Amino acid sequence: MTEITRVPLQPIKKGSLTKLWLGVLLAVLVAAGLAWAAMPRGLDVETVTAGSGDSPQLGDVVFVNYVGTLVDGTEFDRSQPLPVPPGLFPEGNPLLLEEGAIIDGFIEGLQQMQKGGSYVLTIPADQAYGAEPPPGSPIPANADLVFEVEVVDFMSRDDFQARAAALQQMMGQQGADGQAGPPPAQ
Repeated sequence: MTEITRVPLQPIKKGSLTKLWLGVLLAVLVAAGLAWAAMPRGLDVETVTAGSGDSPQLGDVVFVNYVGTLVDGTEFDRSQPLPVPPGLFPEGNPLLLEEGAIIDGFIEGLQQMQKGGSYVLTIPADQAYGAEPPPGSPIPANADLVFEVEVVDFMSRDDFQARAAALQQMMGQQGADGQAGPPPAQ
């Protein structure tokens, strides 16, 4: 006849079940924290090529070359060279870091960049145009935006305005010289 070996069960010690449930709760909280940390949120500035020196601050004028696209890669904007004499201003489009001058996400992102660097800036819709993109724009409502940005240089608003005034004066002199016309006939 076959005999079955018996293994006696020991009673569970007081508090062991509580420790088991605390361990399960801790594991769930750790997993939730890891999932939350991996979730994409907010503005993202990815460095392609690191710049050097200080970062621009509110009130500065930043000269950038950029390409703006939707998340699907559809291009909606691209920087254009300024039609000014070389040497007066750095290359690139000037952007004033001031609320209302450009979208909030671009202001915040540029303050995390450095001169000479290249970056990919991903701006969530709530820091871009939200539900109301510019009229006639190819940007749909609530669209996240992606910008490839090269920071050429930046300067204070006062320095920019002084250079702009010098440019206006230079253009005015050229206009006045051109308006004089040929000398009168004798």
